[in-house]
Amino acid sequence: MATRDSSASDRKTGTLSTAVHEHLRKLCLREFPCGTGSWNKSRFLPQRWRTWRELVPKEEETVSAQEETVETLLGLVRSTHSPWVLTKDSSAEDRFLRELAIQHPLMIKDTFFCSYFRSLRVVDKGVSLVDKDLLQFLKLEELILSANEIAEIDANNLPPTLKVLELYGNLISSMECLCSPAPPNLQHLGLGHNKLLGPLQSLFVTSNNWPRLVSLDLSFNDLTDLQSMIAGLSTLKHLRLLVLQGNPLALVPYYRGFTVDSLTRLCVLDDVTVSPNEKHQFRGLSIHGEMLAQEAQFVVTIGNVRGVLDSSILDPEPGPEGPFISYSYYVTYDFVEDEEGERKALASAMTETQPDSVLAEIVEPSSSTVQLDEEGHEEGQQEDQQEVLLVGRPAGPQRPARQVRQPRPGGRQKTRPESPKDVSQEISEFIAEMNQMAEDSGESGITDMEESETTISIRSAPLPQSIDSSEELSKLRPRIDARLCPSPGTVLFSTVRKPWTDVIPCNYEMKHTLKELVRVKAFLLAGTTVTIVEEKILSWPVLPTPVESPLPAKSPLPAKSPLPGKKEKEEKKGKDDKKGKGKKQKAEEAAKDKKAPKKKKEPPRELRQDPPVLRVLGSGLVYLEPLLAGETVVTTVCNFGVVRTLESDKMTNARDSKKIKKVPKKEKSKMAVPTFESVYQPEPLTVEVQIQLQQYRSGEEAFLSLVD
Repeated sequence: MATRDSSASDRKTGTLSTAVHEHLRKLCLREFPCGTGSWNKSRFLPQRWRTWRELVPKEEETVSAQEETVETLLGLVRSTHSPWVLTKDSSAEDRFLRELAIQHPLMIKDTFFCSYFRSLRVVDKGVSLVDKDLLQFLKLEELILSANEIAEIDANNLPPTLKVLELYGNLISSMECLCSPAPPNLQHLGLGHNKLLGPLQSLFVTSNNWPRLVSLDLSFNDLTDLQSMIAGLSTLKHLRLLVLQGNPLALVPYYRGFTVDSLTRLCVLDDVTVSPNEKHQFRGLSIHGEMLAQEAQFVVTIGNVRGVLDSSILDPEPGPEGPFISYSYYVTYDFVEDEEGERKALASAMTETQPDSVLAEIVEPSSSTVQLDEEGHEEGQQEDQQEVLLVGRPAGPQRPARQVRQPRPGGRQKTRPESPKDVSQEISEFIAEMNQMAEDSGESGITDMEESETTISIRSAPLPQSIDSSEELSKLRPRIDARLCPSPGTVLFSTVRKPWTDVIPCNYEMKHTLKELVRVKAFLLAGTTVTIVEEKILSWPVLPTPVESPLPAKSPLPAKSPLPGKKEKEEKKGKDDKKGKGKKQKAEEAAKDKKAPKKKKEPPRELRQDPPVLRVLGSGLVYLEPLLAGETVVTTVCNFGVVRTLESDKMTNARDSKKIKKVPKKEKSKMAVPTFESVYQPEPLTVEVQIQLQQYRSGEEAFLSLVD
């Protein structure tokens, strides 16, 4: 007999016996066309004595017009067009009871249910208590109570004849309640998708409690200690089928090999048959179980980015006074980290002078990274690592712009609270400096923002003279897109910033080693967010201030004689040349040296960079739950839709065609020129992402990890 959820009002039934009686009432076993009534009363009239004359065979009597035959009544509960038919999700037991109530309605009694049925299914009925009335089912062998609200079960209320017990999707936090005492004949126990937690659960999976257990399902709980769990399971001599996937302990690289080698009688592990070859590959691994670290290892790989719009074609040509605009693109993703690892990452992020820091191991910094001076380094340690857009100080003609530290391109960004006192002091110093600059140059000092949906730009605006509240203080800080921040409890990682190409190769690979397995499971259930970011930087030439004006130039050297320093270098280079150098080459070099002083080489202009303007091109969630369900690799291509247009592609093509004018005509004819057909199909914005869970494929591979 099975009971299932039919409406939301049925979920608060309380006890198991209440749910069973409520389900039997809804089957209408004592109402038309079931049970007894005017539709079949003649079949159940009391028998009367007959004389010998009445025993002569006669023709079969026809049923009166007010009654229905058994076949007609059965047709009413079987026909799909009948209003008395059961729903499609009804079980075979429900249909059997309806037909039995038509054929033999007098058998439908409470004693019949308790003595006849061997299986009881009560699914998603809000049951929270298994009461003593369950003991009335004298022949019950299968009890399925999945998707309810059971947090604890009194094992004394379970029938001793029980062989199958399923409690999937409940709130059970410990197996101790099932062992006082456990049903002695139980062969299958299903406790998947519960809240089992802690190493003590291994004490309740021994042969003392389950002497005849053949199948055990503990999937998708929070079990973390693999060694202790396997030690308890090894006492179950009849165990042949085991499911542990979805637990944090199944994320360690040696999980399957260690389990297979420890439980030699096991036939199926996580719905995968254990082959003799697999047993041979992991032979001997269980002996060194204590030496294996309980940590999960992931490798994140980010491949090519396609379909990016080249924003530089929309900008005008820069003039001599700027601005010079540069674009770069990178991909970010968030990943969970141990609390200890997060603190180390934050400390290394604060250390600017260490080239071999953790951030440098993630990815090399790009050439656009601005270095810290001594003053900037001290204040950089107090800055919020979560901010992606940093406030830059506008440089007036009297003093150069003060450089501010920017996050490294491959670094981590972590939420860190900033004390109001430090913020107020920093803003006060900033206001004082800006007011002084305004007095000297007649310009205002702070930058104001123009914010669109995904873009933050900065423009000059008047600076308030005082800050009276935290709300005004927060207005001075730039706003950033929420998609550029890591999710709670995670750290943000990013690839190297790359210039625009039709296909941007990220070539990013990062290994994550994590010890807090419960946090890892929660992260995999939530997934990771992958974002493609465009970084726009405006650079301006720095005008020399009166203090920095160059000194009076000395008398120039004769035009024909090279500079002394250059002459020494050339003499040294000439000595190192090989003796077999031809006279023709020496003559050409001498001619170049004579012409060199005549050329006026302009020194490289010093540029001031504005704070980067970040724009999210696309962002999406990558589901990682398959890694918990037994998969070792999640490979996907994140598709964020089309951002390019026909006009933008034509402009890009026109710009690229100008760059190949110097190519010889023969080679130019061979180069493929893109043509735009009538049916234009632009390439969508995509990025290739792969996240792999490391799993050892043999015992030898596991032993090599111990050496490393």
